[in-house]
Amino acid sequence: MICWMYPGQPIAFTDTHCSDPEFQKISLLCQETTGFNPVEFGTSSSDLNASVRLQLYGACTSLYRTSRLLSQGGGPDLIAEHSMGIYPALAASGSIDSETALALTCRIGVSMARMGLRRAYALGCVIGLPLGPLAVIAANHDIYIANYNTSRHFLLAGEREKVAAALVEATASGAFSVSIFPCDAPLHTPLIEAITGELQRIVSEYRFAEPRIPLVEHIGQTPLTAASIPAFLVEELCRPVYWETTYRALRSREVTRFHEVGVGSALAKFNRWIDSET
Repeated sequence: MICWMYPGQPIAFTDTHCSDPEFQKISLLCQETTGFNPVEFGTSSSDLNASVRLQLYGACTSLYRTSRLLSQGGGPDLIAEHSMGIYPALAASGSIDSETALALTCRIGVSMARMGLRRAYALGCVIGLPLGPLAVIAANHDIYIANYNTSRHFLLAGEREKVAAALVEATASGAFSVSIFPCDAPLHTPLIEAITGELQRIVSEYRFAEPRIPLVEHIGQTPLTAASIPAFLVEELCRPVYWETTYRALRSREVTRFHEVGVGSALAKFNRWIDSET
């Protein structure tokens, strides 16, 4: 069985496929839908902030790579998603079209970005520390584990000063790599519940068809349905991404081939790490 994996927001722009007519077509759709054209990311006049632009660039890349894979013949047996990768994943499943995927990416990204106008947030990457000690550290500093990527690769989220302090403690406790990244909102934490009313209003404006290809979500590892998608799109922003559990669930479904359909190869690296511990 084949699974297509849709990653979340990339950390930087690249120009690897900007000259491809198919990517330019998707970028033009993005401009018409959101006002931002990823091909012109260095000079775009869009008033969207850097984080939302990266989210849209990631979505456009996923939609582009979906198109390229489909043009080569065949398709996946299952689809999996990680964080903001849910929107192009829904498009790949047939639940929504590409325009809706871009609109949702933009509108939800903008809603979360407003949180950053009131308080400074950050993500903290911790590699090499087991879950138990890290969970204690997160609790000590009133922050959250946002991504459970592997048994020793996690993302923390919360107020920037608290995340920075937690990373110092994680290093002292034996983590062999830590890094901090600014972000607009504490994605995948209960702090997002402050804006769930607005998120629910956004999602309620769209209709979702039954996925033609099973789309396995990253919280409970169950296939999404048309009825469950609207609630999931809000809930998943408030709850962690359990990638290791999701990957193991996919393997238990006899998936043997995985294609990462987006920017970079982070999910493929996580998968290799998980396999090495099996």
